[in-house]
This record gives sequence, C-alpha cells and structure tokens, in this order.
Amino acid sequence: MRALRWHGKHDIRCDTVPDPGIEHGRDAIIKVSSCAICGSDLHLFDGFMPGMKEGDIVGHEFMGEVVEVGADNKKLKVGDRVVVPFTIICGECEQCRRGNFSVCERSNRNKDLASKVFGHTTAGLFGYTHLTGGYAGGQAEYVRVPFADMTHVKIPDGLTDEQVLFLGDIFPTGWQAAVQCDIEPTDTVAIWGAGPVGQFAARSALLLGARQVVMIDRLPDRLSMAQAGGAIPINFEEESVVERLMELTQGKGPEKCIDCVGMEAHVTRSLDSVMDRAKQAVMSESDRPHVLREMIYVCRPAGTISIPGVYGGIVDKIPFGAAMNKGLTFRMGQTHVNRWTEDLLRRIQEGQIDPSFVITHSVGLEQGPEMYKTFRDKHDGCIKVVLKP
Repeated sequence: MRALRWHGKHDIRCDTVPDPGIEHGRDAIIKVSSCAICGSDLHLFDGFMPGMKEGDIVGHEFMGEVVEVGADNKKLKVGDRVVVPFTIICGECEQCRRGNFSVCERSNRNKDLASKVFGHTTAGLFGYTHLTGGYAGGQAEYVRVPFADMTHVKIPDGLTDEQVLFLGDIFPTGWQAAVQCDIEPTDTVAIWGAGPVGQFAARSALLLGARQVVMIDRLPDRLSMAQAGGAIPINFEEESVVERLMELTQGKGPEKCIDCVGMEAHVTRSLDSVMDRAKQAVMSESDRPHVLREMIYVCRPAGTISIPGVYGGIVDKIPFGAAMNKGLTFRMGQTHVNRWTEDLLRRIQEGQIDPSFVITHSVGLEQGPEMYKTFRDKHDGCIKVVLKP
C-alpha cells in the first residue's frame, strides 16, 4: 500500500509499505476513504515532538470502510463505515470508565516510556511518536485499528466523508475546548489561533451560548472564516490584542480564553517570542508559549483558560504568580473524543453545523508531502487539507 512516512525534520514521503494485518482479536483493518493533515502533524514535520523514528507512518485523522475484523471484535463487521478517533481506547480501564479516554491506561504499548517522561502513561495515539505507542497512522490506504471494537464512531447512511471526517479529532477538540470553559450567557470567549481547531472552538462556543466570541490570528483568510461563523476578528499584526480585548469587555477582560495555538506560536514583534526562538535554538526550551503568557495577562480574574493546543515539553517564563493571584482555572489535555461524538454526530445530522466548511484543499495521497509544506506555510489560503487515498 501507499502511506505517508516521516523521514526526519521537513521530510515526509509517500512510500510503498506492507499492508497491515490483524494482530489481536479486537483489531480491525480499515480501508481509508479520507484522511487529513492536522496542525498537530506540523509539530512532527517541524521536528519539535520527541519519540519519532524514521519510517513512521503519520496521520491521526482518518475514516473508511471495515475490510477485516479480529475474532474477538463483536461490534464491527466488514462493510461498516467508521470514523476512527485519534485516541486509542480500551473502554475497560478506570480512566475509560470515567470517560477520560485520552488517558486510557491500557492502549499505549509504550506505557513505561511515557510514564518516565510524563509521570504516567497517556492513551495510545495513531501516527504520533513512540511516546504514545508508535502506532502506524492514518495517512495511508489501509490502517490497523487496535481495540477497534471501542475505537470507532459508526457512521449512518446519508452523510458524506467531508461532513463526518473531523469527528475523529478537530471537531470534538474544539468542542471540548469550549465545554471546558463552562460557558455562561454573559461570557466573552477569546480564542487564540484561527486554524481548524480554533474555527471549531469558535462555533462550539457560540452553540454553547457565549455572548460574544473573539478570534485572534494574523491571517486574513482564517479571520474571515471565523467572522463568517460569528466571531469578532482581531489581527494581532494590525492592532493590540490586549487593548482590543479590553475595549470589547469594558475593561474587564474576557471571562474565558482558549489556546488553539500550542507550542509553535508565531509572533515576531514581541520580545518574549524572540527570546523563545533563541532558547529553542540552543535547546534550553522546547515550546514557544507566547499565547499562554498573553492569556494569563488579559484573562478576567476568576476566569478560565482552556488549552487544546499541543505542548510537547518545557516552557519558560510563565507568569504563574499572576495566574495564582487572579484565581484563574486551567483546563487542558488531549481530547476525550468518544465522550463527545454521539452528541456531535446528532448535531451534524440535525443541520446545526456542517464541519466541511473548514476544508480548503482536497488532493490525492501522493500530493501529501507537498501539502504539508503548503499547510505549514499557510500558502494558497490553506486552512484544512483532506487527502483521498
């Protein structure tokens, strides 16, 4: 089969590799009909995430048709159409029973390594470093899905791939980011990063009843998409984020702040960003946390900071004293995808939202390597790439 593989920093190739096979009774093999490039994949592309090995198959947003099932998998059959969440879940451990699927205690086959780095294991993830299991990813023609009897979202007839593909990651990620804010009807929700997750966080916050949603970015195409969905845009290269947010909230600051940027904040006009890049160059800091600092500064006292943006290691110069004295609440983490998918699928079916709005590019799998560069550099108005194996 053909698959996109990581061969080092800025080196993704479309290679021919062996087809996957059933390895455990709960497995299933999926013939991929659609997959996507995620902002989190760019952290691998740019070489910021530890634990990658040359030849790893990448990608964690995918869906398709079941073509083979293991002997112990009683919930799927050949021909079923499924979206596969990026978090691999056993459905049986204590964390899974509590709905904390992204920290499943059993699905990470490299749990000892993860525990050494993080203190405890996280769930296994598709196509995302050996710290999270080293599982082959979904930017491929076929994928083996471990614990497939639990790690799936069955799709009913009548919905296109483009409507449901993002149930595997970015839609529930944006939704969870908004839910974590405990939004009230009087709230202003400020969102940093108008990429795909930010777009879904904005629409989710509005569906959950926020008074106003503000989107912060520097790219006109992304800000226009957010504005079309009901958000107030702020271009941080043209105006002060802090001053504009204070103006929109009568000097009080937003009650809820969401970081949809994560470890690779792109800010060129701030001293802290220059320092972060210098520290990265000498390997004294792994992530660029400008957004975290700005959120802590501007968030209204007793407010909430929600962090769906991925961080991979060590951040520096976080104003924790300000966060403590302002009484801020932090909520963060990888997405508990299956906690939200039933509700979100219903909302798609009822026409409350059509997730396909975020797609700007749809190409064949062989064009994936060049689309990584297009997506990373935000060329050609690129916001979301769908690949068709």
